[in-house]
Amino acid sequence: MARLSFGDRGIVIAMDHARTLGVVPGLEDPGAVLDRVIAAGADGIMTSYGVIKHYRDRLLGRLPVYLRLDGGPSITREDWLRYTEWSLLHTVEDARRLGVDGVCVMGFMGGAVEMRTYDIVARVVGDCAADGLPVMVEALPCPAERIPDPLDAGAMASASRIAFELGADIVKTYYTGSADSFRRVTSTCPAPVLIAGGVKMETVRDALAVVHGSVQAGGRGVVFGRNIWQAPDPAAVVRALAAIIHRGQGVDEAMAAGGLAG
Repeated sequence: MARLSFGDRGIVIAMDHARTLGVVPGLEDPGAVLDRVIAAGADGIMTSYGVIKHYRDRLLGRLPVYLRLDGGPSITREDWLRYTEWSLLHTVEDARRLGVDGVCVMGFMGGAVEMRTYDIVARVVGDCAADGLPVMVEALPCPAERIPDPLDAGAMASASRIAFELGADIVKTYYTGSADSFRRVTSTCPAPVLIAGGVKMETVRDALAVVHGSVQAGGRGVVFGRNIWQAPDPAAVVRALAAIIHRGQGVDEAMAAGGLAG
């Protein structure tokens, strides 16, 4: 199996959204998205069991693939970051049978399901120890009485550090708004930190500026979904991200490398 060294920087495409949202603009045809982003130079894919099962010939062996193991209710029942239910839906053995290169689980700090997600992280990390299957933990602070601002650098740093303490090989979390504040996250988390994209940003340039700031602060790359496959030209965005993440270029240079206007 292809494996992504956790010492490397990476552009991982997140494609697990439909498990919660159902039909998502931009993900109507997962196979077409996969073809575009892989051809453009994506370093990895993080997605659902169904996508990997159906498109395995386009995925496995071509680049590292991470399977999302856990999940909660659909958006028709509960809002993001405000879950009261969360479960381990697929096992590490399921991941091994699929032949993936790593797994991904959530850690919701401060939310009603905090302890449930931490139990899942610990169990998955233990199950992966037998053969060193990498575990990505998406570590996110949730709105709570003691977390008035989930994007606060201190909250993000604590969520990321807890994920590391539970055994994460790589941590996915949100950018905190500036390189100075995000450095607090990366400097206190010994595991590589990649940023999530969250909701689609207003422009591609906005997304690239966020990525550039995170890399300047010690971030190792992105696990982006909507900011790539909801863009008019997903392949161009991947090329632009590569200019920043792999070649250390600025936003203007990245826009030019991707062939993006504006």
